[in-house]
Amino acid sequence: MATTQSKPHPLVSSQYINGIYIPAGLMVVGTWIVRKEWILYAIATAVVLGTWKAYNNRVRKVLRPNEYQNFELKEKTIISHNVAIYRFALPRTTDILGLPIGQHISISAQLPVSEREIVRSYTPITSDENAGYFDLLIKSYPTGNISKYMATLKIGQTIKLRGPKGAMVYRPNLVRHFGMIAGGTGITPMLQIIRAIVRGRPRNGGSDTTEIDLIFANVNVEDILLKDDLDQLAKEDPGFRVYYVLNNPPQKWDGGVGFVTPEIIKSHLPAPAADIKILVCGPLPMVSAMKKATESLGYQKAKPVSKLDDQVFCF
Repeated sequence: MATTQSKPHPLVSSQYINGIYIPAGLMVVGTWIVRKEWILYAIATAVVLGTWKAYNNRVRKVLRPNEYQNFELKEKTIISHNVAIYRFALPRTTDILGLPIGQHISISAQLPVSEREIVRSYTPITSDENAGYFDLLIKSYPTGNISKYMATLKIGQTIKLRGPKGAMVYRPNLVRHFGMIAGGTGITPMLQIIRAIVRGRPRNGGSDTTEIDLIFANVNVEDILLKDDLDQLAKEDPGFRVYYVLNNPPQKWDGGVGFVTPEIIKSHLPAPAADIKILVCGPLPMVSAMKKATESLGYQKAKPVSKLDDQVFCF
């Protein structure tokens, strides 16, 4: 199995070599050739300018939990007639969002019809591994205020958001085994956690041995968001498995059919234990049904507002 090379230390990255070390060296060498008596001034100037540039190029976390900020839409990738990936730019190319794995952001918008402020929560499908931007996967629903508003955004327009928010903060080996149940765009927080676990595997230089089983429910096969990504992760990582459930399956479908039942959960997710956790995210009716289903199988009863220590955690 292929291994992933560790990242070079920032001080020996191409950004520092090409942007600071080489220009500073050329300044000092050039001064030595032209006016040797100015060499100390040249060295001092190189140090000051290099320090200033290094300070401006440092990695910054830009999210503020109590303050909305504007972020500009840079790209929009259409996935289907009502689903798109929206890429927003961070102030600097070296900036990161500063969103802990498992948490989410709040987007606020003033709707033109009602003139009232609407706030909704979303989880980016990118992470702090991605500098300079973040991506949101959003499905536009007929009754969805923010999702419809997002669908009207044009390149160059901005949204207001703040964060981090949420009780889930993932850390390596938080539990022995995750069982995940997602519906529709509820896949986004799951994917964020799955990718973090896979990045942290021992083969990649980490220590994360968490097992993951995901049940992903949708109506039609074309509604399965990011299926190629999930299938590739499952192919590459033996510790991650995904089981798809469809209301309207195509012919020769080998996944689940109908709704996610207690029987499906029992067959595909880890049994109740002190070192496992069930994560649930999706439409409210589905979340409500999954709370009842997991309780009927012996998992601890899900609380109205989930906390990190809960066995059944609902986003």
